[in-house]
Amino acid sequence: MSEMLALDFMRNALLAALVVGLAAPMVGIFLVQRRLSLIGDGLGHVALAGVAIGVITDSAPVWTALVAAVLGGAAIELVRARGRTSGDIALALMFYGGIAAGVVVINKVDGTQTANLTGYLFGAITTTTRADVVLFAVLCAVVVVVVTVLRQRLFAVAGDEEYARASGLPVLALNIALSILTAVTIVVAMRVIGLLLISALMIIPNAAAQQVSRSFRAASWWGVVLGIVSSVGGVVTSYYADTASGGTVVLLAIGIFVAAALAGAARRAIAGSRHRHAERHPHEHGPGCGHEAVTHGDHVDYLHDGHRHAAHEGHYDEHSADPPDAAHTLEDREEVPR
Repeated sequence: MSEMLALDFMRNALLAALVVGLAAPMVGIFLVQRRLSLIGDGLGHVALAGVAIGVITDSAPVWTALVAAVLGGAAIELVRARGRTSGDIALALMFYGGIAAGVVVINKVDGTQTANLTGYLFGAITTTTRADVVLFAVLCAVVVVVVTVLRQRLFAVAGDEEYARASGLPVLALNIALSILTAVTIVVAMRVIGLLLISALMIIPNAAAQQVSRSFRAASWWGVVLGIVSSVGGVVTSYYADTASGGTVVLLAIGIFVAAALAGAARRAIAGSRHRHAERHPHEHGPGCGHEAVTHGDHVDYLHDGHRHAAHEGHYDEHSADPPDAAHTLEDREEVPR
């Protein structure tokens, strides 16, 4: 490890991976909630056209990619909201339009510049400079601040867009803001993961987090933790295994997802063993029934012959343990989708 940290380019690579692992899941959790897991791929292809424009014009590819991706993300939401096109069709138009534009522009790039484009396609983290790290850190800070400020509103829109609109929230503006955040995250991550794999670090850590979390808040924080582990761990692994950093990061994230899915299944099996129907129970529990009432999460159990019984949909459930008592917000109580 000390040998790796002694190399300047690896220090830059690890810092870039840390930044990407932090930002990508913070935005991706809302994409997962909205069932827009592939939007990163669509904007990634649009960003590729922006990179090619930057290479051809001998300007900064990061900035041209950022402009292209931001415009593409805003266009998706405007087409979806103002037109008669559904969200998946709007995304498909952007996906294939981005590919087509990228192919046309790349065709104009001469052979000496092709290597630069390959680095953006598949990631080239070892070529990351200190200036790149500073730029990525600034963009990441913008993402973190905006997500923190808009968190509750983005959560409301992601959970139920129609209800959020009826509540007076600016749904279109929030959707455009999320698309812009996605575009910025793509630009931050493209040197580490590559534009073709960009969605993986936005989606897979959050998908893994949902396997072991019961609330949106917990899933979002676990997503960030697993994103950092995947990105930094993938870069370290790629250094010692002499493999491509982007692919290694994604494969590690998939491995974490598999482990989380197994852990989640085991947790649910254990929880199921603690929640079973009482086989025979003629007595009807309720206030004043003569049995001690015990608060159990969001309901009440009644102590009866050494057991705790709770009315549940026409029958009685037998509970064996109390969950931790805590005051939860709506975001805490919200069950993550499976």
